[in-house]
Amino acid sequence: MKTSLEEYLSAYGIKSSGFKLAVILVLSGLTSINAYAHRGAQEEVDACKTRLGFERVHFTAYTPTLTGDAEYCDIIPGLGPTKLVFDYEGKRLRNLNIEFEITKEPEGTRIFYQEPQLIKTGTTNGSVDFSQYGAGHYLAHIAIVDKDKRLDSHIPFSVGLESLPGKSYMPQLVIIGSLFLMVYGLFRVAQKETPNHTPET
Repeated sequence: MKTSLEEYLSAYGIKSSGFKLAVILVLSGLTSINAYAHRGAQEEVDACKTRLGFERVHFTAYTPTLTGDAEYCDIIPGLGPTKLVFDYEGKRLRNLNIEFEITKEPEGTRIFYQEPQLIKTGTTNGSVDFSQYGAGHYLAHIAIVDKDKRLDSHIPFSVGLESLPGKSYMPQLVIIGSLFLMVYGLFRVAQKETPNHTPET
């Protein structure tokens, strides 16, 4: 003879309504954790890109002597020889003269400059040893220079000021712990609300 879920729960003094509520809370909590873990793909602003006219330029920095082939952009954690790479995402910029410059802020001191030129490959790079200029805030300037016209954009980044934030699971653990405490509390309340019946002999 099959026992229904409600009869099974009643045998343990748990109201099915409380159990259903607990299940709903757990499922909704797991959904929110999943959303939290994957959130940001569309919401986050890519600090490594800047718009130049109708096209985008991607900025990447490498510190091979310090961190091998690890990629950085808005936060470069170590001071040392750094390779700077600029990639065009579209093809229009390949037919225009583009100028690149790195300045240290807030004083605006130029530490790297590449004169305006056509870059048919869509990728250009340069090298800067930031240990010569010290930790601080910097700007990567990218400009279209066409006769008497100029259109520029920039990407801010820091060098040697902070380490990259690691991936933290603490928010997910807090949510999971809270959900289990809530479910446990609901079970306790359900047990108190249901009177104990002594089985008849």
